Amino acid sequence: MGPELGAYNHPAVETPNLDRLAAEGVRYTRAFTTAPVCSSSRSAFMTGMYQTTIGAHNHRSHREDAYTLPHGVRVITDRLRDLGYFTANLVHLTENDEEPYFRGTGKTDWNFHYDGQPFDTDRWSELVSREPFYAQVNFPETHRGQEWDSAHEYITRPADPAAVRMPPYYPDHPEARADWAQYLNAVMSLDQKVGFVLDRLEDDGLADRTVVIFMSDHGRAMVRGKQWPYDSGLHVPLIVRWPEGIAAPEGFEAGTVSDRLVSAIDVSATTLSIASGGPPAGMQGQVFLGVHADPPREYVFGGRDRGDETVDRIRTVRDARYRYIRNYYSEQGLLQLNRYKEFSYPMIPLMRELEAEGRLTPIQAQLLAPTRPREELYDVEVDPYETENLVDDPLRAKDLGRLRATLDTWIVESQDQGRTPESLEIVEYWERQMRVTYDARIASMLERRSRRREER
Repeated sequence: MGPELGAYNHPAVETPNLDRLAAEGVRYTRAFTTAPVCSSSRSAFMTGMYQTTIGAHNHRSHREDAYTLPHGVRVITDRLRDLGYFTANLVHLTENDEEPYFRGTGKTDWNFHYDGQPFDTDRWSELVSREPFYAQVNFPETHRGQEWDSAHEYITRPADPAAVRMPPYYPDHPEARADWAQYLNAVMSLDQKVGFVLDRLEDDGLADRTVVIFMSDHGRAMVRGKQWPYDSGLHVPLIVRWPEGIAAPEGFEAGTVSDRLVSAIDVSATTLSIASGGPPAGMQGQVFLGVHADPPREYVFGGRDRGDETVDRIRTVRDARYRYIRNYYSEQGLLQLNRYKEFSYPMIPLMRELEAEGRLTPIQAQLLAPTRPREELYDVEVDPYETENLVDDPLRAKDLGRLRATLDTWIVESQDQGRTPESLEIVEYWERQMRVTYDARIASMLERRSRRREER
């Protein structure tokens, strides 16, 4: 999910629990993941290392082999266990195992095989007697699926499709508005679960000594969001609440807003620094809180590689004002075939239909262009939706050159493994898998859409 929350001043969405968390903590406005898809992003977060450095950059890779992390790289929970922390990836948030709503997913989804037991439990009930603890709670609402589809059933005031504000690259069409509204409903449903967790911390007497961090693993699951390394795919909410029972780090002031650039791997490094009382070693992430805080970042980096059957390689760097993107497969369009998205994102078939009817604006039609520019440069201060590519603007030549050089240096210094293509056998395997999983479902979906158009 992206920062479409009340606390981030997004209209048509009510998120009282996350708003409360932000009022009691620090809200970061420039937090970004290192990948716009779950498995690569989570692989980076759990290690504090760029997914491109540790060979975890291709989405859902290494599921059939014994690939392990490079020497010296460990998941954060192993490091915390060394410090005496009990670790949890929570599924059971209540003692009622039949409770269908207030449950975590226990999701890991890492692109590596990990020997050992990365978490000690999946049950909340074990936390109280096992302090100090580190616990993750993953909720599924904003990942398209059953919880997304039913989110409106669990909230009192669903989003009004007529009142939502969408990015300009989406068509102003009832189906598009309904899809965006359902995304906001998913956010609001998730907010209720956040409230449950915050209340449970209070009820169990843990709130005054537990640091709470809220973030997501990538941007919104919409067209040009998830799997695309624009702000819409990488920009995430980040809220940190410090407990009243522990002295806060210097400079931490509840109810404030920070525009510091933060990478998701910095959250890992900062978590370890908080737990250990010292700077973490063996991580690329930087500490952004406490006495061991690093100087503020000038840049955050990200990348996208193969997603399911869709082969790609994109690298990006962002500073406080500009995002620079390099497309290594620019001969392929933005909406090149990806069966998961073709089936799951109703905006895609809708836009194909509207394009055939000549009903898309130029900005919207860009999403369906058969190719992409080799390079993209956006001034996100004045163009937050990243629609005006400034790569040929002579007034931006200096910034373009600076960002090109910065990205080149990062690729080399971080030992970007995406420079070596995957084997053809792996790509063919995923092509077969996605055909089996989605081809019949896509055909049925398109047939239903065709019948509805004929009925109109």
